[in-house]
Amino acid sequence: MTADSCKVIAYLAPELPALSATFVYEELVRLERRGYKVVPISVRRPTAVAREQTALIERTVHLYDAPALVIALRGLVALASLGARSGRTLALLLGDILECGPLRPASWKLAYQFLTAATLARLMRREGCEHLHIHFAHTPTQIGMYASGLSGIPFTVTAHANDIFERGQLLQKKAARAKRFLTISEFNRRFLEGLGIPKEQLGVVRCGATFQSAQMPPAQVRDGALRIGTLGRMVEKKGFDVLLRAVAACRQRGRAVKLHIAGDGPLRGELEETARALRISDVVHFDGALPHAEVAAWMRQLDMFVLACKKDRHGDMDGIPVVLMEAMSQSIPVISTRVSGIPELVVDRATGLLSEPGNADDLAVQIERLADDPQLRTQLVSAARAHVLHEFDPERNLDRLIAQFDAPLAIVST
Repeated sequence: MTADSCKVIAYLAPELPALSATFVYEELVRLERRGYKVVPISVRRPTAVAREQTALIERTVHLYDAPALVIALRGLVALASLGARSGRTLALLLGDILECGPLRPASWKLAYQFLTAATLARLMRREGCEHLHIHFAHTPTQIGMYASGLSGIPFTVTAHANDIFERGQLLQKKAARAKRFLTISEFNRRFLEGLGIPKEQLGVVRCGATFQSAQMPPAQVRDGALRIGTLGRMVEKKGFDVLLRAVAACRQRGRAVKLHIAGDGPLRGELEETARALRISDVVHFDGALPHAEVAAWMRQLDMFVLACKKDRHGDMDGIPVVLMEAMSQSIPVISTRVSGIPELVVDRATGLLSEPGNADDLAVQIERLADDPQLRTQLVSAARAHVLHEFDPERNLDRLIAQFDAPLAIVST
């Protein structure tokens, strides 16, 4: 498909432009470079804004930008202007509430999202949007699918991780109503197919690496302490506690090591206390949240990048973390875990090393194996850069996404 066949696209995400969702706004910007007009829409204002995206911040529409009563009343006014589609889409809403359970408070959030969708539908009509693309299959898709019904504008979805593993209500209906229901990994595709979503309605579009590829560093670990880095939101599924225990195990065996943790989040205080309890706080550095523009330089100071992902107590887990692609693109050897779609990126002993999730002893073994084998590091970083440049190239995956905007409907929408 060319820009001439679908020129104006609405983009809807939970928080835009969020520091933790670089892949969304990078994709949006690349689409505009292809000649499309993109209308950026965010459910809410980001808690951590990507401040370098000044122009995008200024023109993004935030749906939850007022008190709830004001948003609901605004939706009622918009609904009155949308004609016959309002009744048909209201019937979909009522069916969804019945399926989710009418006594559940979460079900009635759908009614509020329906009213928000009316405002979105009117906005898309006013802007001349011909397509709606939605990142994340939970709240944004609940708003977006009703907005599509109210406006007649078709939509596609990119599903990621938490939005299907932990917050995956109405997934079959969402997929049926969408032009295509896309996701970021083959693991996710199989998971969704296992829920009964027809395979012809599904597709895989990767989140692409966002940094320019860097030359391979020397194979030898640099002098002094082994410098390990990790980056992400400080939540349970990132496994930072596991990495701290692995670093403690390496240190107990006499290895000089420093750990740099970039990012922030609700578990930061707990992780700092864990470092103190393990008696490694003198070698653990909490670097805080980094602007995306500074991440590549931060990575290039490391000897290896480790992301110890695991499934959390609620069943949530990562998809394929973009930060791993970014490290691999900078020729930093990586270690991660056998969780979700990660082995599609970090192919064990081919593009990186994998450990068992939640197993600090195994992670420590992989860290020491990588540190002590310069030939392995050289092989891994070379293959990793090639893998990222081929399968996770942002332009290649943008081509895959654009092809879905104008694709025929696979099944009858419901």
